[in-house]
Amino acid sequence: RRYPTVELRAETFNGSTHVPVPSDSAFLKALLFELRLVDDHVFVEQRDTCTRINHSSVHSVATTAGELWPVLAFHKSGLIYACVPLVEGTLEPRPPLLTVSGLSQGLALLLGIMDYISPSRKNEVEMNTKIGQLRNLLIQACPLGTPLNTNIRSLNSSFEDIQEMPADKDQPAWRSSTYKGKPQVNVCITEKVKCMQYDQSDVVDTWQVYGAVNCKCDIEGSAPNVTLSLNLPTNAPPLQDIVVHHCVTSVDPAMLMSTSAEPLHDSVYNGPYKFPFIPPSDSFNLCYYTSQVPVPPILGCYQLIEEGSQIKIMVNLKLHESIKNSFEYCEARIPFFNRGPIAHLEYKVSYGQLDLSREKSLLVWVIGQKFPKSLEVSLTGTVSFGTAGKEHPTDYVCTGNTAYVKLYFRIPDFTLTGCYVDQHSVQIFVPGKPKFTASRELISSDYYIWNSKAPAPMVYKPLLD
Repeated sequence: RRYPTVELRAETFNGSTHVPVPSDSAFLKALLFELRLVDDHVFVEQRDTCTRINHSSVHSVATTAGELWPVLAFHKSGLIYACVPLVEGTLEPRPPLLTVSGLSQGLALLLGIMDYISPSRKNEVEMNTKIGQLRNLLIQACPLGTPLNTNIRSLNSSFEDIQEMPADKDQPAWRSSTYKGKPQVNVCITEKVKCMQYDQSDVVDTWQVYGAVNCKCDIEGSAPNVTLSLNLPTNAPPLQDIVVHHCVTSVDPAMLMSTSAEPLHDSVYNGPYKFPFIPPSDSFNLCYYTSQVPVPPILGCYQLIEEGSQIKIMVNLKLHESIKNSFEYCEARIPFFNRGPIAHLEYKVSYGQLDLSREKSLLVWVIGQKFPKSLEVSLTGTVSFGTAGKEHPTDYVCTGNTAYVKLYFRIPDFTLTGCYVDQHSVQIFVPGKPKFTASRELISSDYYIWNSKAPAPMVYKPLLD
Protein backbone atom coordinates (compact mmCIF):
# COMPACT_ATOMS: atom_id res chain seq x y z
CA ARG A 1 0.00 0.00 0.00
CA ARG A 2 1.28 3.46 -0.93
CA TYR A 3 0.49 6.77 0.75
CA PRO A 4 1.00 9.69 -1.66
CA THR A 5 0.69 12.18 1.21
CA VAL A 6 3.61 10.51 3.03
CA GLU A 7 5.73 10.43 -0.15
CA LEU A 8 5.04 14.14 -0.69
CA ARG A 9 6.12 14.89 2.88
CA ALA A 10 9.32 12.88 2.36
CA GLU A 11 10.11 14.90 -0.77
CA THR A 12 9.48 18.15 1.14
CA PHE A 13 11.79 17.10 4.00
CA ASN A 14 14.63 15.82 1.79
CA GLY A 15 14.60 18.20 -1.17
CA SER A 16 17.33 17.41 -3.70
CA THR A 17 18.49 14.33 -1.75
CA HIS A 18 15.05 12.70 -1.98
CA VAL A 19 15.01 9.14 -3.39
CA PRO A 20 11.50 8.17 -4.57
CA VAL A 21 10.09 4.70 -3.87
CA PRO A 22 10.32 2.79 -7.20
CA SER A 23 7.51 0.76 -8.76
CA ASP A 24 6.31 -2.31 -6.86
CA SER A 25 8.14 -4.75 -9.15
CA ALA A 26 11.40 -2.77 -9.11
CA PHE A 27 11.22 -2.35 -5.32
CA LEU A 28 10.62 -6.08 -4.82
CA LYS A 29 13.53 -7.00 -7.07
CA ALA A 30 15.88 -4.60 -5.24
CA LEU A 31 14.67 -5.77 -1.80
CA LEU A 32 15.15 -9.48 -2.61
CA PHE A 33 18.68 -8.66 -3.74
CA GLU A 34 19.43 -6.69 -0.56
CA LEU A 35 18.08 -9.48 1.67
CA ARG A 36 20.28 -12.01 -0.21
CA LEU A 37 17.22 -14.00 -1.32
CA VAL A 38 18.44 -13.82 -4.94
CA ASP A 39 22.00 -14.08 -6.25
CA ASP A 40 23.24 -14.98 -2.77
CA HIS A 41 25.99 -17.16 -4.27
CA VAL A 42 27.49 -14.19 -6.12
CA PHE A 43 29.74 -11.74 -4.27
CA VAL A 44 28.56 -8.19 -4.91
CA GLU A 45 30.77 -5.65 -3.18
CA GLN A 46 28.00 -3.08 -2.76
CA ARG A 47 25.95 -5.62 -0.81
CA ASP A 48 28.38 -8.20 0.59
CA THR A 49 31.38 -6.18 1.73
CA CYS A 50 32.19 -6.67 5.41
CA THR A 51 31.76 -2.93 5.99
CA ARG A 52 28.00 -3.41 5.40
CA ILE A 53 27.17 -5.95 8.09
CA ASN A 54 23.59 -5.37 9.17
CA HIS A 55 22.90 -5.59 12.89
CA SER A 56 19.22 -4.70 12.53
CA SER A 57 16.28 -5.09 10.16
CA VAL A 58 16.85 -1.60 8.75
CA HIS A 59 18.28 -1.74 5.24
CA SER A 60 19.53 0.57 2.53
CA VAL A 61 18.11 -0.62 -0.81
CA ALA A 62 19.86 0.30 -4.06
CA THR A 63 17.47 1.72 -6.71
CA THR A 64 18.06 3.40 -10.07
CA ALA A 65 17.43 6.78 -8.38
CA GLY A 66 19.87 6.13 -5.52
CA GLU A 67 20.01 4.50 -2.09
CA LEU A 68 16.54 4.22 -0.51
CA TRP A 69 16.88 4.42 3.30
CA PRO A 70 15.49 3.44 5.74
CA VAL A 71 13.72 0.28 4.53
CA LEU A 72 12.45 -1.83 7.41
CA ALA A 73 12.27 -5.47 6.28
CA PHE A 74 12.57 -8.98 7.69
CA HIS A 75 12.03 -12.51 6.42
CA LYS A 76 9.83 -14.84 8.50
CA SER A 77 8.35 -18.25 7.63
CA GLY A 78 8.63 -17.77 3.89
CA LEU A 79 7.13 -14.26 3.86
CA ILE A 80 8.81 -10.85 3.66
CA TYR A 81 7.39 -8.05 5.80
CA ALA A 82 8.57 -4.60 4.69
CA CYS A 83 7.73 -0.92 4.91
CA VAL A 84 9.45 2.41 4.17
CA PRO A 85 9.10 4.68 7.23
CA LEU A 86 9.09 8.45 6.91
CA VAL A 87 12.08 10.29 8.38
CA GLU A 88 10.82 13.66 9.57
CA GLY A 89 14.03 15.51 8.92
CA THR A 90 17.12 15.53 6.75
CA LEU A 91 18.74 12.26 5.64
CA GLU A 92 22.24 13.73 5.30
CA PRO A 93 23.94 12.82 7.54
CA ARG A 94 21.83 9.81 8.43
CA PRO A 95 20.17 10.27 11.82
CA PRO A 96 20.58 7.60 14.58
CA LEU A 97 17.94 4.87 14.33
CA LEU A 98 16.62 5.59 17.83
CA THR A 99 15.65 9.13 16.78
CA VAL A 100 13.46 7.96 13.86
CA SER A 101 9.99 7.48 15.38
CA GLY A 102 8.66 6.07 12.09
CA LEU A 103 10.85 2.98 12.53
CA SER A 104 9.20 1.91 15.79
CA GLN A 105 5.74 2.68 14.36
CA GLY A 106 6.52 0.70 11.19
CA LEU A 107 7.91 -2.24 13.16
CA ALA A 108 4.80 -2.34 15.38
CA LEU A 109 2.59 -2.36 12.27
CA LEU A 110 4.61 -5.13 10.57
CA LEU A 111 4.57 -7.25 13.74
CA GLY A 112 0.79 -6.74 13.93
CA ILE A 113 0.44 -7.93 10.32
CA MET A 114 2.70 -10.92 11.04
CA ASP A 115 0.65 -11.80 14.14
CA TYR A 116 -2.49 -11.67 11.98
CA ILE A 117 -1.15 -13.79 9.10
CA SER A 118 1.27 -16.27 10.71
CA PRO A 119 -1.33 -18.61 12.34
CA SER A 120 -2.52 -19.46 8.78
CA ARG A 121 0.93 -20.33 7.37
CA LYS A 122 0.08 -24.04 6.99
CA ASN A 123 -3.25 -23.42 5.25
CA GLU A 124 -2.63 -21.72 1.92
CA VAL A 125 -6.30 -20.97 1.19
CA GLU A 126 -6.81 -19.34 4.59
CA MET A 127 -3.57 -17.37 4.25
CA ASN A 128 -4.52 -16.05 0.79
CA THR A 129 -7.90 -14.97 2.18
CA LYS A 130 -6.23 -13.09 5.03
CA ILE A 131 -3.77 -11.40 2.68
CA GLY A 132 -6.71 -10.38 0.49
CA GLN A 133 -8.34 -8.73 3.52
CA LEU A 134 -5.22 -6.79 4.46
CA ARG A 135 -6.07 -3.77 2.29
CA ASN A 136 -9.39 -3.27 4.12
CA LEU A 137 -7.68 -3.73 7.47
CA LEU A 138 -4.93 -1.22 6.64
CA ILE A 139 -7.58 1.43 5.92
CA GLN A 140 -8.53 1.12 9.59
CA ALA A 141 -5.08 0.49 11.05
CA CYS A 142 -3.18 3.08 9.03
CA PRO A 143 -5.66 5.34 7.18
CA LEU A 144 -3.31 8.18 6.14
CA GLY A 145 0.09 6.59 6.60
CA THR A 146 0.32 6.89 10.41
CA PRO A 147 -0.44 3.67 12.35
CA LEU A 148 -3.40 4.19 14.69
CA ASN A 149 -3.95 0.55 15.70
CA THR A 150 -1.23 -2.05 15.19
CA ASN A 151 -3.30 -4.93 16.58
CA ILE A 152 -4.52 -6.09 13.15
CA ARG A 153 -6.32 -9.12 14.59
CA SER A 154 -8.69 -6.86 16.52
CA LEU A 155 -9.95 -5.13 13.37
CA ASN A 156 -12.98 -6.11 11.29
CA SER A 157 -12.20 -7.27 7.76
CA SER A 158 -15.45 -5.81 6.34
CA PHE A 159 -16.34 -2.16 5.87
CA GLU A 160 -19.53 -2.40 7.92
CA ASP A 161 -18.05 -1.33 11.25
CA ILE A 162 -15.59 1.29 10.00
CA GLN A 163 -16.50 4.64 11.47
CA GLU A 164 -15.70 7.48 9.07
CA MET A 165 -15.95 9.89 12.00
CA PRO A 166 -16.32 8.85 15.65
CA ALA A 167 -19.85 9.46 16.94
CA ASP A 168 -18.35 11.13 20.01
CA LYS A 169 -15.62 13.73 19.54
CA ASP A 170 -14.08 12.60 22.87
CA GLN A 171 -13.57 9.02 21.59
CA PRO A 172 -9.81 8.41 21.20
CA ALA A 173 -8.45 6.99 17.95
CA TRP A 174 -7.42 3.71 19.57
CA ARG A 175 -11.04 2.83 20.51
CA SER A 176 -12.06 1.58 17.07
CA SER A 177 -15.54 0.49 18.23
CA THR A 178 -17.83 0.81 21.24
CA TYR A 179 -18.91 -2.09 23.45
CA LYS A 180 -22.51 -2.95 24.32
CA GLY A 181 -23.20 -5.37 27.16
CA LYS A 182 -22.30 -6.27 30.72
CA PRO A 183 -19.06 -4.53 31.78
CA GLN A 184 -16.10 -6.76 32.58
CA VAL A 185 -12.34 -6.37 32.98
CA ASN A 186 -9.76 -9.16 32.62
CA VAL A 187 -6.12 -8.68 33.64
CA CYS A 188 -3.29 -11.20 33.26
CA ILE A 189 0.28 -10.67 34.53
CA THR A 190 2.75 -12.82 32.60
CA GLU A 191 6.35 -12.99 33.79
CA LYS A 192 9.06 -14.75 31.79
CA VAL A 193 12.35 -15.74 33.35
CA LYS A 194 15.54 -16.14 31.32
CA CYS A 195 18.50 -17.90 32.89
CA MET A 196 22.08 -18.97 32.19
CA GLN A 197 23.62 -21.26 34.83
CA TYR A 198 27.19 -22.55 34.61
CA ASP A 199 28.00 -24.08 38.04
CA GLN A 200 31.56 -22.78 37.74
CA SER A 201 33.44 -20.73 40.33
CA ASP A 202 34.88 -18.22 37.85
CA VAL A 203 31.68 -17.65 35.86
CA VAL A 204 28.68 -15.73 37.17
CA ASP A 205 25.20 -17.19 36.66
CA THR A 206 22.71 -14.70 35.21
CA TRP A 207 18.93 -14.48 35.24
CA GLN A 208 16.42 -11.86 34.16
CA VAL A 209 12.68 -11.37 34.65
CA TYR A 210 10.41 -9.70 32.08
CA GLY A 211 6.78 -8.93 32.87
CA ALA A 212 3.79 -7.89 30.77
CA VAL A 213 0.35 -6.86 32.04
CA ASN A 214 -2.35 -7.76 29.51
CA CYS A 215 -5.81 -6.19 29.79
CA LYS A 216 -9.17 -6.71 28.10
CA CYS A 217 -11.75 -4.12 29.08
CA ASP A 218 -15.30 -4.64 27.82
CA ILE A 219 -16.85 -1.36 28.97
CA GLU A 220 -19.57 0.79 27.45
CA GLY A 221 -18.88 4.39 26.50
CA SER A 222 -16.72 6.21 23.98
CA ALA A 223 -13.94 7.08 26.43
CA PRO A 224 -14.28 5.15 29.73
CA ASN A 225 -11.72 5.91 32.44
CA VAL A 226 -10.06 2.99 34.24
CA THR A 227 -7.39 3.06 36.94
CA LEU A 228 -5.46 -0.10 37.78
CA SER A 229 -2.70 -0.61 40.36
CA LEU A 230 0.12 -3.15 40.50
CA ASN A 231 1.30 -4.04 44.00
CA LEU A 232 4.34 -5.82 45.41
CA PRO A 233 4.79 -7.75 48.66
CA THR A 234 6.83 -6.13 51.43
CA ASN A 235 10.60 -6.14 50.73
CA ALA A 236 10.07 -7.37 47.15
CA PRO A 237 12.47 -6.02 44.50
CA PRO A 238 10.99 -2.99 42.69
CA LEU A 239 9.74 -3.04 39.11
CA GLN A 240 12.15 -1.38 36.67
CA ASP A 241 12.40 -0.37 33.00
CA ILE A 242 8.64 0.23 32.95
CA VAL A 243 7.18 0.97 29.50
CA VAL A 244 3.50 1.93 29.31
CA HIS A 245 0.89 1.70 26.53
CA HIS A 246 0.01 4.97 24.79
CA CYS A 247 -3.54 4.84 26.20
CA VAL A 248 -2.18 5.53 29.73
CA THR A 249 -3.10 9.14 30.52
CA SER A 250 -0.60 9.90 33.31
CA VAL A 251 2.03 8.17 35.45
CA ASP A 252 4.28 9.09 38.34
CA PRO A 253 7.64 10.13 36.76
CA ALA A 254 9.51 8.28 39.53
CA MET A 255 7.98 5.05 38.21
CA LEU A 256 9.58 5.51 34.80
CA MET A 257 12.97 6.61 36.16
CA SER A 258 13.80 3.25 37.78
CA THR A 259 16.16 1.42 35.41
CA SER A 260 18.02 -1.88 35.72
CA ALA A 261 21.12 -0.18 34.28
CA GLU A 262 21.59 1.63 37.60
CA PRO A 263 22.37 -0.04 40.96
CA LEU A 264 19.38 -0.28 43.28
CA HIS A 265 19.28 2.34 46.02
CA ASP A 266 16.88 3.50 48.73
CA SER A 267 15.12 6.08 46.56
CA VAL A 268 13.87 3.49 44.05
CA TYR A 269 10.10 3.62 43.53
CA ASN A 270 8.47 0.59 45.19
CA GLY A 271 4.86 1.21 44.20
CA PRO A 272 1.99 0.85 44.21
CA TYR A 273 2.24 1.37 40.46
CA LYS A 274 -0.90 3.22 39.39
CA PHE A 275 -2.03 3.37 35.74
CA PRO A 276 -5.02 5.54 34.73
CA PHE A 277 -6.02 4.81 31.11
CA ILE A 278 -8.74 4.83 28.43
CA PRO A 279 -8.67 1.22 27.17
CA PRO A 280 -8.65 0.19 23.50
CA SER A 281 -11.52 -2.02 22.30
CA ASP A 282 -9.43 -5.20 22.15
CA SER A 283 -6.89 -6.82 24.47
CA PHE A 284 -3.62 -4.92 24.87
CA ASN A 285 -0.49 -4.89 27.01
CA LEU A 286 -0.90 -2.10 29.55
CA CYS A 287 2.79 -2.12 30.47
CA TYR A 288 6.07 -4.04 30.39
CA TYR A 289 8.66 -4.22 33.16
CA THR A 290 11.79 -5.96 34.41
CA SER A 291 12.99 -6.75 37.93
CA GLN A 292 16.21 -7.86 39.62
CA VAL A 293 15.02 -10.86 41.63
CA PRO A 294 17.57 -12.34 44.07
CA VAL A 295 17.42 -16.00 42.96
CA PRO A 296 16.31 -18.03 39.92
CA PRO A 297 13.31 -20.31 40.53
CA ILE A 298 15.19 -23.56 39.76
CA LEU A 299 18.89 -24.06 40.47
CA GLY A 300 20.59 -26.70 38.35
CA CYS A 301 23.81 -28.56 37.78
CA TYR A 302 24.66 -30.49 34.59
CA GLN A 303 27.72 -32.66 34.05
CA LEU A 304 28.52 -34.42 30.79
CA ILE A 305 31.73 -36.47 30.61
CA GLU A 306 32.89 -38.39 27.53
CA GLU A 307 34.44 -41.79 28.23
CA GLY A 308 35.47 -43.62 25.09
CA SER A 309 32.46 -44.40 22.90
CA GLN A 310 29.92 -43.39 25.52
CA ILE A 311 29.09 -40.38 27.67
CA LYS A 312 28.00 -40.11 31.25
CA ILE A 313 25.46 -37.48 32.27
CA MET A 314 24.30 -36.17 35.62
CA VAL A 315 21.60 -33.55 36.18
CA ASN A 316 20.53 -32.14 39.54
CA LEU A 317 17.66 -29.66 39.87
CA LYS A 318 16.45 -27.88 42.99
CA LEU A 319 13.31 -25.78 43.33
CA HIS A 320 13.90 -22.72 45.51
CA GLU A 321 11.79 -22.82 48.68
CA SER A 322 10.19 -19.43 47.91
CA ILE A 323 8.69 -20.74 44.65
CA LYS A 324 5.16 -22.12 44.45
CA ASN A 325 5.43 -25.90 43.99
CA SER A 326 2.55 -26.26 41.58
CA PHE A 327 3.33 -26.46 37.86
CA GLU A 328 1.13 -26.76 34.83
CA TYR A 329 4.14 -28.53 33.29
CA CYS A 330 7.83 -28.86 34.05
CA GLU A 331 10.37 -30.73 31.95
CA ALA A 332 14.08 -30.71 31.18
CA ARG A 333 15.24 -31.37 27.62
CA ILE A 334 18.75 -32.72 27.05
CA PRO A 335 19.81 -32.51 23.37
CA PHE A 336 22.85 -34.26 21.92
CA PHE A 337 24.34 -32.32 19.02
CA ASN A 338 26.74 -33.48 16.30
CA ARG A 339 26.28 -37.13 17.27
CA GLY A 340 24.36 -40.05 15.86
CA PRO A 341 21.07 -41.48 17.18
CA ILE A 342 21.06 -42.77 20.74
CA ALA A 343 21.71 -46.50 20.41
CA HIS A 344 21.93 -47.42 24.09
CA LEU A 345 20.61 -45.69 27.19
CA GLU A 346 20.88 -46.64 30.85
CA TYR A 347 19.50 -44.20 33.39
CA LYS A 348 18.13 -43.62 36.85
CA VAL A 349 15.79 -40.80 37.84
CA SER A 350 14.82 -39.93 41.41
CA TYR A 351 11.54 -38.42 40.26
CA GLY A 352 9.41 -38.14 37.11
CA GLN A 353 10.00 -40.08 33.91
CA LEU A 354 12.51 -39.98 31.06
CA ASP A 355 11.43 -40.21 27.40
CA LEU A 356 13.49 -40.54 24.23
CA SER A 357 12.45 -38.42 21.24
CA ARG A 358 11.42 -40.12 18.00
CA GLU A 359 14.62 -38.93 16.27
CA LYS A 360 16.61 -40.46 19.17
CA SER A 361 18.66 -37.29 19.65
CA LEU A 362 16.86 -35.74 22.62
CA LEU A 363 16.10 -36.89 26.16
CA VAL A 364 12.94 -35.38 27.67
CA TRP A 365 12.80 -35.56 31.46
CA VAL A 366 9.17 -34.98 32.47
CA ILE A 367 9.18 -33.79 36.09
CA GLY A 368 5.44 -33.14 36.09
CA GLN A 369 3.36 -30.80 38.19
CA LYS A 370 5.21 -30.96 41.49
CA PHE A 371 8.70 -31.38 42.89
CA PRO A 372 8.99 -33.90 45.74
CA LYS A 373 9.04 -32.75 49.37
CA SER A 374 12.83 -32.44 49.28
CA LEU A 375 12.40 -29.99 46.33
CA GLU A 376 15.31 -31.79 44.63
CA VAL A 377 15.39 -34.20 41.69
CA SER A 378 18.29 -35.95 39.97
CA LEU A 379 19.06 -37.89 36.82
CA THR A 380 22.11 -40.02 36.07
CA GLY A 381 22.73 -42.06 32.97
CA THR A 382 25.05 -43.51 30.36
CA VAL A 383 24.47 -42.91 26.66
CA SER A 384 26.08 -44.35 23.52
CA PHE A 385 25.41 -43.39 19.91
CA GLY A 386 25.06 -44.90 16.46
CA THR A 387 26.20 -43.47 13.12
CA ALA A 388 25.19 -39.86 12.53
CA GLY A 389 22.75 -39.04 9.72
CA LYS A 390 21.49 -35.81 8.14
CA GLU A 391 18.34 -35.78 10.25
CA HIS A 392 20.22 -35.47 13.55
CA PRO A 393 20.77 -32.01 15.08
CA THR A 394 24.03 -30.16 14.55
CA ASP A 395 25.27 -27.04 16.25
CA TYR A 396 28.43 -25.01 15.63
CA VAL A 397 28.47 -23.71 19.21
CA CYS A 398 27.77 -26.93 21.09
CA THR A 399 30.73 -29.04 19.98
CA GLY A 400 32.50 -31.70 22.03
CA ASN A 401 31.34 -31.59 25.63
CA THR A 402 29.92 -28.08 25.40
CA ALA A 403 26.24 -28.86 25.92
CA TYR A 404 23.24 -27.77 27.92
CA VAL A 405 19.97 -28.76 29.55
CA LYS A 406 17.02 -26.50 28.75
CA LEU A 407 14.11 -26.18 31.18
CA TYR A 408 10.49 -25.62 30.18
CA PHE A 409 7.90 -24.82 32.85
CA ARG A 410 4.81 -22.77 33.66
CA ILE A 411 3.57 -21.94 37.16
CA PRO A 412 -0.02 -20.62 37.16
CA ASP A 413 -1.23 -18.06 39.72
CA PHE A 414 2.34 -17.03 40.60
CA THR A 415 4.87 -14.32 39.72
CA LEU A 416 8.56 -14.35 40.57
CA THR A 417 8.46 -10.68 41.64
CA GLY A 418 5.29 -11.24 43.67
CA CYS A 419 3.56 -8.60 41.51
CA TYR A 420 -0.25 -8.72 41.65
CA VAL A 421 -3.31 -6.61 40.87
CA ASP A 422 -5.30 -5.53 43.92
CA GLN A 423 -8.93 -6.03 42.87
CA HIS A 424 -10.16 -3.44 45.37
CA SER A 425 -7.85 -0.76 43.95
CA VAL A 426 -9.34 -1.00 40.44
CA GLN A 427 -11.42 2.09 39.69
CA ILE A 428 -13.80 2.12 36.72
CA PHE A 429 -15.84 5.27 36.25
CA VAL A 430 -18.88 3.77 34.51
CA PRO A 431 -22.44 2.93 35.62
CA GLY A 432 -22.90 -0.52 37.16
CA LYS A 433 -20.37 -2.78 38.81
CA PRO A 434 -18.05 -4.45 36.26
CA LYS A 435 -16.98 -8.05 36.74
CA PHE A 436 -13.23 -8.18 37.43
CA THR A 437 -10.92 -11.19 36.95
CA ALA A 438 -7.16 -11.29 37.46
CA SER A 439 -4.63 -14.04 36.77
CA ARG A 440 -0.85 -14.48 36.98
CA GLU A 441 1.70 -16.85 35.51
CA LEU A 442 5.44 -17.50 35.43
CA ILE A 443 6.89 -19.03 32.24
CA SER A 444 10.44 -20.14 31.44
CA SER A 445 12.17 -18.50 28.48
CA ASP A 446 15.65 -19.53 27.31
CA TYR A 447 16.35 -21.26 30.63
CA TYR A 448 19.75 -22.96 30.13
CA ILE A 449 21.98 -25.00 32.42
CA TRP A 450 25.39 -25.51 30.80
CA ASN A 451 27.68 -28.49 31.26
CA SER A 452 30.04 -27.51 34.07
CA LYS A 453 32.71 -29.92 32.77
CA ALA A 454 33.24 -27.93 29.56
CA PRO A 455 33.70 -24.24 28.64
CA ALA A 456 30.40 -22.43 28.08
CA PRO A 457 30.20 -20.46 24.83
CA MET A 458 29.34 -17.19 26.57
CA VAL A 459 30.51 -16.25 30.03
CA TYR A 460 30.11 -13.28 32.35
CA LYS A 461 33.20 -13.18 34.51
CA PRO A 462 33.19 -11.04 37.66
CA LEU A 463 35.21 -7.84 37.68
CA LEU A 464 38.45 -8.37 39.57
CA ASP A 465 39.83 -5.54 41.74
